[in-house]
Amino acid sequence: MPPWLPEPGYGDFADEQRLTAEEIRVIQEWIAQGAVEGEPEGLPPVPDFSEGWQLGKPDLILELPRPYALPAKGDRGRDVFRNFVIRVPVETTRYVRAMELRPNNPKIFHHANILVDRAGVSRSREAEPGAGFEGMDLEIESESFDPDGYFLSWKPGSAPVPGTDGMSWRVDPGTDLVLNLHMRPDGKAELVQLSLGLYFAAEPPTRFPMLLQLQNDSAIEIAPGDKNFIVNDDFTLPLDVEVLAVYPHAHYLGKNLQGYAILPDGKKKWLIRIDDWNLDWQGVFRYAKPLFLPKGSTVHMQWTYDNSSANLRNPNQPPRRVIAGNQATDEMGHLWLQVLPANEKDLKADARLILQEAMMRHRVRSDPADYIARYNLASALQILGKLDESAEEYRRVLRVRPNDPIARNSLGSVLQLQGKTDAAIQEYREVLRVAPGYSNAEYNLGRALLSQGKLEQAMVSFDAVVRAHPRNADAHHSKGLVFQLQGKTEEAIREYREVLRLQPGNPDAEYNLGRALLAQGKIDPAIASFGAVLRAHSRDPDAHHSLGLALAERGDIRQAQSELEEATRLKPDDVDSHNDLGMVLARQGKLAGAMAEFQEALRLDPRDPDAHDNLGRLLAQQGKLAEAVTELQESLRIRPQSADAHNDLGIVLARQGNLSQAATHFQEALRLKPDLEAAKDNLRQVQARLDKKK
Repeated sequence: MPPWLPEPGYGDFADEQRLTAEEIRVIQEWIAQGAVEGEPEGLPPVPDFSEGWQLGKPDLILELPRPYALPAKGDRGRDVFRNFVIRVPVETTRYVRAMELRPNNPKIFHHANILVDRAGVSRSREAEPGAGFEGMDLEIESESFDPDGYFLSWKPGSAPVPGTDGMSWRVDPGTDLVLNLHMRPDGKAELVQLSLGLYFAAEPPTRFPMLLQLQNDSAIEIAPGDKNFIVNDDFTLPLDVEVLAVYPHAHYLGKNLQGYAILPDGKKKWLIRIDDWNLDWQGVFRYAKPLFLPKGSTVHMQWTYDNSSANLRNPNQPPRRVIAGNQATDEMGHLWLQVLPANEKDLKADARLILQEAMMRHRVRSDPADYIARYNLASALQILGKLDESAEEYRRVLRVRPNDPIARNSLGSVLQLQGKTDAAIQEYREVLRVAPGYSNAEYNLGRALLSQGKLEQAMVSFDAVVRAHPRNADAHHSKGLVFQLQGKTEEAIREYREVLRLQPGNPDAEYNLGRALLAQGKIDPAIASFGAVLRAHSRDPDAHHSLGLALAERGDIRQAQSELEEATRLKPDDVDSHNDLGMVLARQGKLAGAMAEFQEALRLDPRDPDAHDNLGRLLAQQGKLAEAVTELQESLRIRPQSADAHNDLGIVLARQGNLSQAATHFQEALRLKPDLEAAKDNLRQVQARLDKKK
């Protein structure tokens, strides 16, 4: 039976595998009596241990693309670190509540970690598909906490966990899982194969845990013969948390491991204590009930190591100097806590970001050279909107690792948020110089160029992303936006439909598809797209606005009015919604209501040319020609290149009898827009009147 490492009374854990005092007494007495075999007929039935999946049949089973030939001996030392990329074949977003890993030979494994790669960047590191690549400290750019709140790992002897209600992590179409394997060759060549079973949750997650890591590896330097080398770390919680599980970790020199919290009132609460650490039986220990720690509690770890020859587990005989590292003959000292933030309602930001900022500041203070901690601190500051601090942290990373593409790409994104688009573009181009084909930087470069109206250059970047990652929905969507701005509506529609094929129900793609269809005069399909957005997001003001325009175009004026009124209710400061509602009211003869909407638009933005134009036409309709001229002239002062406003002003001037001025404005309208038929007709009528006067 596996030994149960935690000491009794130092944490109440679920599924304890501990012998009782009576069971230990009976075994000791039996040994003292010579371990005599009892009567066979008195034996209990042999337990029926399942040879299959411990959690039942998985919803999805993944395997290595091909078996890996593990050499009899590692190239550098005894350990082999290898990463294998496995595509998750799902057609829609799914949520993983549990997983179970089954290697063909557990004895050769130290551990396995599972990382989520949503951008597909890990595949580019393989010399050929399925071959994998070397490395232990794998860095994958990802969303914050993606999925940082879960122990996605496996160790020999550990049992799979069935999962907790409301807690799961996401896999999307196109997601890769990277199996980060630490193997220890046993002197003979092995063919390594393993299966990974995923168990899906029925619903998206409702609770979002986080992992807090205490560690002080930079302090590990253990002299040979030292029986009592101690490493400490501590962290003060910036908010209330519930601790769900604890994972202590050391290698073979670890002896006594203590994790505890000092509460704000000075009381000590134990998290875990292990007096006889054994790496071969490490694991995640889950509490029977969540352990509450209030804000201001200080979590402590104290790890004691024995680097003497008396330590039978010491891999170095005679003992040698040991420092921190990934090899099993090196050492580590980590205390991981899985926590759920508690009492979040009074917080002004995501509680996990508050924890992340505090944790990373602590780690950077302890070890200023900790690249990962400094990068994560910069990322947390960025999301919290502390952009100046975030940019400075990214720059500190780059002073140490100037060619790091992830940090430089992230710095570019901060600069873009600060409105420093040229500087951001410079950073993205530098990323692509040192890491050609880095798709995240290529995509960000395209978005920055798009924001500057450099459509052709932006399209080059988006095309590059799509060539490398044909299933990248964001790149397809951005291509659609460029096409739409270029007036290539059919091409835009094709891209939006591709996004919806890859991500059914994507609201942005559905909305923009509706706008493109409306521009083509395909009213009913456009209405269907806007309706699809509103079925999923009933309070989307832009979808209500666009649906109102489409209904007005179809002639359903009352329904159009209803949708535009809802748009102005949901987004009362939107000038365009007030303008378009005024137009619909005017079409129904509700002139007072229309006047109020145009005036509200001008109150919100006194320089809005459309509102001045609309108000001018409405005043002309009411016979207030002088006031109408004033509004139309103001519209043209703000936007002198508007052919429609020149035409509208010409009509009013003609009604006033100012025929020469009217003709001038009709001619300007046609210069700006030669195919404006209304201006052609108006100019002919005015010329006829002028000729008649002659």
